[in-house]
Amino acid sequence: MKKKILLFLLGACSTLTLAAQNHATRGTLEVAVNYNAARNGEVQPFWFQGGNVQLEGRFWRGLGAVAEVGGLHTANMHGAGVGLDLITASFGPRYTIALHDVVARRPARFDANRRVTLYGETLAGVANGLHSVFPATGAAEDSATGFALALGGGINYRLSSRLSVRALEANWLRTTVPNGADNVQNNLRLGAGLVWRVKN
Repeated sequence: MKKKILLFLLGACSTLTLAAQNHATRGTLEVAVNYNAARNGEVQPFWFQGGNVQLEGRFWRGLGAVAEVGGLHTANMHGAGVGLDLITASFGPRYTIALHDVVARRPARFDANRRVTLYGETLAGVANGLHSVFPATGAAEDSATGFALALGGGINYRLSSRLSVRALEANWLRTTVPNGADNVQNNLRLGAGLVWRVKN
């Protein structure tokens, strides 16, 4: 599993870097580090805490691509005293627009130097559950792998030409690791953090 995640990230990072290099006059490359809290929406809801790291290459107007690795942890799933670590690695498109242009109802001509920007994204990849109890044929296992899908967006506030605050990121995070029922987990993931622009 670790090898698959590493290969996935290397491929995604290579794609983002090449895209930014090929569009040097318009492309940007950013790294974000976020704190996350997520609420699992099952019959007995519980909260995770953790964080993620994102690498985004924006290569045409507001359109870009994002590679993300995130981790969430709870020590008491469903109030049963059983913990869970959830690691996700995902990749997908992101569209960013300046809030000023939205309010003014202007065409979507992205300007990276606007103070406040909004973005929407769709990320897909793999989810790996660890240090818990997962049903399996014959016996329970302490780890399991499934699909991960994140739909959502966020808002950034620029502090300088290189540094921004991620005021809010909100995603619907759907994973499909075994749970003894429908093998589907729906989570509301909220986050905030810092964004560093590596390349203008």
